[in-house]
Amino acid sequence: MTPDRFFSLMLLLASRDAMTTQELASALGVSLRTITRDLNWLRDAGLPVTAQRGRLGGVTMLPGLDLTRLTPGERDHLSLTGLDEKQRAELDASVEGQRALSKIAAAQSRRVHELLPLTDVVHVDSRPWTQAHPSGTTPASLIGPVRRGRRLRIEYDSSREPCPRDLVVDPYGLFAKAGIWYLVADRARVPRMYRLERITTWEEVDQPRRIHESRTLAAVAAALVAQWEHNHAIEVSATIDRTQIERAQRIFGQRLVRDGHDESATGHKVTIRFLQLEDVRALLPFGSAITVHGPTEARARLSELATHLAHHYAPSPRA
Repeated sequence: MTPDRFFSLMLLLASRDAMTTQELASALGVSLRTITRDLNWLRDAGLPVTAQRGRLGGVTMLPGLDLTRLTPGERDHLSLTGLDEKQRAELDASVEGQRALSKIAAAQSRRVHELLPLTDVVHVDSRPWTQAHPSGTTPASLIGPVRRGRRLRIEYDSSREPCPRDLVVDPYGLFAKAGIWYLVADRARVPRMYRLERITTWEEVDQPRRIHESRTLAAVAAALVAQWEHNHAIEVSATIDRTQIERAQRIFGQRLVRDGHDESATGHKVTIRFLQLEDVRALLPFGSAITVHGPTEARARLSELATHLAHHYAPSPRA
């Protein structure tokens, strides 16, 4: 069970008299099989979850997790699901979140003395390895105007533009993905994601945001992620050495599709989707461990890049 689903499920059970497994599955966006497995996990962890069959039955949690003991701020910060402690600190949400979790842990420990609290034995760090310290705008500095529902004027330094651009955007909110913070906002009524580290300056505009009221931050962020993962301009077919296939999958994620019907002891046939032709330079670190078969323009661009690299590192001629 993911940490965000754990807390969401806990809050649902603690705030309702009873819910059917179908209602829980719908509320969390998972299958009945998944919600049944999650409920069994909660029972195994020592939480007092019970289920009764019949028309008036449902899944309930016995008294003990009293949400009335939480302040409004603690309940609000506890609902920030899926964030690790460093990301909560970046939002200035760490202190109240810790107080809320401490109250829940104290309530559980009084009932199940022989089990260690989950917060003692489970720690989540969703940031990628060897992440550089981010520069630019911080999440804590933006959270105020975002919560006030105001428009923002930002200066955005895109890697694809020669100089920073001045943009007026209508924020849905802040989104953390793989340890990187983004501002999700409409620009000219079109939703986009802006990396906070590339927002060099910003100011609050004295106007309310103008967003699609029927869209939530979670829904817009999910659609943008899906668009980024599946949209592409070029598909490269290649063979990757067996020793490098896992590394390639970590780097390219869902953009790499393996051909399960064409594998050998030495290599795997794959298709890798790129947003633009120039992105094939991401294959250079693999050297000869990857062989590109097509399209022709991808092979030609890799040859140009490799030739340029070879000339760059060629020994200087002796005087």
